[in-house]
Amino acid sequence: MQDERLACAIRAALWAGKDILDIYEDPHADFAVEHKADHSPLTIADKRANERITGLLAETTLPLLSEEGKHTDYAVRKTWKALWIVDPLDGTKEFIKRNGEFTVNIALVENGVPVMGVVYIPARRELYYAEESLGAYKATGIDYRSAGLSVDDLTERADRLPLEQPDTKGFVVVASRSHLSPETEDYIRRLEQAYGDLHLISCGSSLKICRVAEGTADIYPRFAPTMEWDTAAGHAIARAAGKNIYHTDEKTPLRYNKEELLNPWFIVK
Repeated sequence: MQDERLACAIRAALWAGKDILDIYEDPHADFAVEHKADHSPLTIADKRANERITGLLAETTLPLLSEEGKHTDYAVRKTWKALWIVDPLDGTKEFIKRNGEFTVNIALVENGVPVMGVVYIPARRELYYAEESLGAYKATGIDYRSAGLSVDDLTERADRLPLEQPDTKGFVVVASRSHLSPETEDYIRRLEQAYGDLHLISCGSSLKICRVAEGTADIYPRFAPTMEWDTAAGHAIARAAGKNIYHTDEKTPLRYNKEELLNPWFIVK
């Protein structure tokens, strides 16, 4: 059952990635930007990716909570033991800037815990995926033409996370390219005092969580607003790689399908 669900989620992410790139790489494509009630940007690419994912995940018969879909009332959602949590285009600001640092995020959440996750970076043809009993993996050179591969076939050509890292990399902190708050800067300064040899890298979207999961970064502090669909897929990958996303107490993991879909501030490590 879980293999079938993971294969479906990977297929949905890869095809959504194609939909996004069809717009991103077309010099004549409609890059018109709308703004939602919270002033965050929305493009036609978000909408097309959402339609693709919603259609493909429908075959699993599980309910779905998407950033770009209708949000079911909590009175109904709280009865869901399992659901998909989706951000069809995470990093819309990065998409608009054309820096390639945007992702497709798909997570399966059971009883508030992300147990399966897929993060696809279309512009880089990189795929992160995980299921708690399978582990976490990264595959490169992947696009919609690989959507028919079984999970077993894909895993044979993927690298298990965390990746082996050189001992000389120092302590690496990853932070948001678009949302570096004063509180985050203060936390990074405290880390610098504690570790001395500190390297700060910046990137967009859920790539930051994947950096920690794969071991190319040691920690990702986020003292700024995020929503459940921003983190659920990356959280599943981090968990399967032996990491986690905690409240700022650095002990309590984030939970999902809450009444309030806004995440608390958190630390990935």
